Amino acid sequence: MSDFEFDTLAVRAGQVRSQFGEHGEAMYLTSSFVFDNAAQAAARFSGEVPGMVYARFTNPTVNMLQERLAALEGGQRCVATASGMSAILATIMALLQAGDHIVSSRSIFGATQQLFANIIGKFAVSTTLVEATNLDAYRAALTPKTKLIFIETPSNPLTEIVDIAGLAQIARDAGVMLVVDNCFCTPALQKPFELGADIVIHSATKYLDGQGRVLGGAVVGSNETMEEVFKYLRTAGPTLSPFNAWVILKGLETLRIRIEAQSASALQLARWLETQPQVARVFHPGLESHPQHALAMRQQRLGGAILSFEVKGGREAAWRVVDNTRVLSITANLGDTKSTITHPASTTHGRISAEARAASGITEGLLRVAVGLESIEDIKADLARGLAR
Repeated sequence: MSDFEFDTLAVRAGQVRSQFGEHGEAMYLTSSFVFDNAAQAAARFSGEVPGMVYARFTNPTVNMLQERLAALEGGQRCVATASGMSAILATIMALLQAGDHIVSSRSIFGATQQLFANIIGKFAVSTTLVEATNLDAYRAALTPKTKLIFIETPSNPLTEIVDIAGLAQIARDAGVMLVVDNCFCTPALQKPFELGADIVIHSATKYLDGQGRVLGGAVVGSNETMEEVFKYLRTAGPTLSPFNAWVILKGLETLRIRIEAQSASALQLARWLETQPQVARVFHPGLESHPQHALAMRQQRLGGAILSFEVKGGREAAWRVVDNTRVLSITANLGDTKSTITHPASTTHGRISAEARAASGITEGLLRVAVGLESIEDIKADLARGLAR
């Protein structure tokens, strides 16, 4: 369906109907599949003929999600996984080996930093963290053992913007892969493949589902590269359940509508926060005050629905804002139709060292808000209550 527009792909791509001709995507809740005879079983297990084998690595509902997301991103193939973190792990385990090296933005999710340092590091895969927006720093960190560059853009939680096209050129020149976590923007706002990325990763838990219901992850890339990721998934089993795949399929149908409305509200909220005397600084790519505003407006359609702001008075003042909310949900999740608020230094980035937080610009007064679909006036009033105190 490559000839169709984004909204049509979001609703129609990947759907395969059973003999019953169902209009909605079917949910195949089964652990295994029955074969007509021994020869067919052998042919499917070997891959000589296509078909379902075992739900750890083949399921019609999951396949529909994979085809739809690949179409939306403009990639050749997608491999769905149990969570966003398992998508990152699957990519690393499938494509790297002991002695290899990763260059990563320092401004990445706290759990991703933990994965690189404490899990992957045990298997002699090293990681160098660099300043997110400094292309020269990525280039300088490359070694003959570097196999991939990993970035989030916008970053979590400060919404730093990495020049994907510029970094893709550096990666091509060095013969390494560029991996982009596109969780914050989704293909509705940003298309990393069009800018030169080799692999796109998602926590489908976030905007792809969009209503905070299920966990899921995805890796998108070329057929050749995704075959390696699929082989890892088949053996190791970080499998997306068919129920979760079905929920995310339904979420994709409203993806663009949701994220455009949420992005518009987030920009309104960011502009309002800039006028509040208790707020030292606001971080949102749509603001003219954002250091990479011009770059964001070139490589994204909108600024996105995530913003962060620094409250004067450190942790005590920030927690007071959180504790006085009545509308916003106090949770570290994001991408929901319900707005959420969290204190990154003590939640999403609480497991990394104080030094690492400081290097990433995550202060004790910083709060992150993922704007949902509530009235923007009610969200403003909810934050104003805590700021006033």
